[in-house]
Amino acid sequence: MPEEKQEQLQPEEMNESNETAENGAESGEEHDENIKEKDPETDQKEESDSGAEVKKIEELEAKLEECENRYLRLLADFDNFRRRVKIDKEADEKYRAQHLITNLLPALDNFERAMQIEADNEQTKALLDGVGMVYKSIIEALKNEGAKQIEAVGKEFDPNLHQAVMQTQDDEAGENIVVEELQKGYILKDRVIRPAMVKVNK
Repeated sequence: MPEEKQEQLQPEEMNESNETAENGAESGEEHDENIKEKDPETDQKEESDSGAEVKKIEELEAKLEECENRYLRLLADFDNFRRRVKIDKEADEKYRAQHLITNLLPALDNFERAMQIEADNEQTKALLDGVGMVYKSIIEALKNEGAKQIEAVGKEFDPNLHQAVMQTQDDEAGENIVVEELQKGYILKDRVIRPAMVKVNK
């Protein structure tokens, strides 16, 4: 008899098992439906969060690029400033004697005028010789500083070195040639301090 009872119980157990499985399936379907119902909201929230993060990253990248550009501009400005300071310092060193030479030019002009006087006695001649020696000493000192007189007579007129104040017609001289120097010009290294005042042949 126990065997028969056991056999009878098996169908019931199977029914219960089927019912449990069906209930579980129904529950799973309800759960899946709940998940499906919640998915759009979750996806929308995730998309919103992702969009905010992307926007924030873009803003940070824009700020970083702006900072980099500002840094590069400042670096370029500093390099230009440093280059200008260096050039100015080199120029000051190179042309340090310019102010002194410029102040000496009127005195040199007076020496030249004095040496053009004709000596009519020994005393005047000795005086002019002394003036000439002083003049030569000053010119030599200027050469030591890199200054020299501009060559003019017999040279072709150069507007960078010469200032034409008179013109003449001389068949023996070439065209555009300096025939007379009215005032000496001076150049310090590669900078013209004063152009030579000249008479030019047409």
